Amino acid sequence: MVPPNAETIAPRHNYISQEDFEKRVQNGQILIIYNNKVYKLNKWIKYHPGGELAIRHMVGKDATDEINVFHPEYVFKKKINTFYIGEYEEKLKEEKISEQKLISQTYRRYYLKLHELGLYECNYWNYFYESIRYTFLIISAWMLVIYGTQIWQYLLSAFFLGLFWHQLAFTAHDAGHSGITHNLLMDNLIGIFIADFMGGLSIGWWKRNHYVHHIVTNDPEHDPDIQHLPFFAITTEFFNNLYSSFYKKTLYFDAIARFFIPYQHYLYYPVMCFGRFNLYALSVNFLFNEENVAFRSLEISGMILFWCWYIYLLSFLPSISVLISYVLISHMITMILHVQITLSHFGMSTENCGFLESFPKKMLRTTMDVDCPWWMDWFHGGLQFQAIHHLFPRIPRHNLRNCQQLVKEFCKEVGLEYHLYGFVKGNGIVLGALRDVANQVELLSKVVKSHNDKHLH
Repeated sequence: MVPPNAETIAPRHNYISQEDFEKRVQNGQILIIYNNKVYKLNKWIKYHPGGELAIRHMVGKDATDEINVFHPEYVFKKKINTFYIGEYEEKLKEEKISEQKLISQTYRRYYLKLHELGLYECNYWNYFYESIRYTFLIISAWMLVIYGTQIWQYLLSAFFLGLFWHQLAFTAHDAGHSGITHNLLMDNLIGIFIADFMGGLSIGWWKRNHYVHHIVTNDPEHDPDIQHLPFFAITTEFFNNLYSSFYKKTLYFDAIARFFIPYQHYLYYPVMCFGRFNLYALSVNFLFNEENVAFRSLEISGMILFWCWYIYLLSFLPSISVLISYVLISHMITMILHVQITLSHFGMSTENCGFLESFPKKMLRTTMDVDCPWWMDWFHGGLQFQAIHHLFPRIPRHNLRNCQQLVKEFCKEVGLEYHLYGFVKGNGIVLGALRDVANQVELLSKVVKSHNDKHLH
């Protein structure tokens, strides 16, 4: 696939100065900049497949890199030109702005190079090989329950089912990024089949959540993927009762949070064991309460069918105790997935560097990769290359390893750090970050107690 020549999308018309642009944004116009062209999205924002928030976080900013890496080619040719209103005239006065521009320009050169090397092309044989693994896991899970007579056979079935969900999530992730067929409709349907019907989770909810995460990675106020009070706080900013723009509510650092957070580095793995149950709740809430949900009926139907086959499978189990054990084991196995997801971000920067920070710099500052041999790629499912994925989210995950050397070259050229750690060390970094915040809770409690004691005396 050849990337679009965005410079020829729209003819040159009127010019919009930086002052005029900023004034229009202040007056409520939803304006973004793409390749020095200004687009007004007020009439279209509610129809954006990635949700309104993904656009709102880019209002008043240069969204060139984000638009390029998140959208298939036809978006450029058929969609965005409709909203063009003029050319942008920018004042380049600050050295910092020039530095960010240089990073972006270099990043775009590497983006084009990845296209030229064919790394955006999907090799479907990889999914054929994976489908063999998926089929083995789900058939084994069913056969061990239907024909099993021993407790260990039922528990092994639960293990296989959990591993099936764990592995299947990688392909759902690919579909959510239109990284399989690069066709939005086809990848949506693939995602619904995998996530909703086979996994009981809403791919629509995941996309709405995940796209925002990619835009505002590790921003305490805006990134839903790090907003886990009362169980986790990866920065002391959560002590300040932050308002979540995604959940549209205040995340109170209340008595429950003050109870759990001091022990969060001990609770990290146990809590992750039950993460999938939370995803069920978030999926149901999204499908029944959120506005402008594409494929709502199809997703609800898929989730109903999931619970039908899962409950039917459970009906073969010989006792309530075995059934409870089966449900817990099959879900707790997916803890591995939740650790793999959070590993990339929980130990990384949550600093707000302002709207001038370039997209690639922000992605590399907030994301780490996991160093592992190629023969472990099946286990990590692309999540070991999250920094690369955040830089180029639509590259098929089976090609991410081939991108690593180019990303290292890019980082060296622009003077950015590529965070790459082994799996064990990465876990240590996350636990260390959680422990540091936990210690601050204890310190805060001592300060408050000391202050109250002084007033009493």
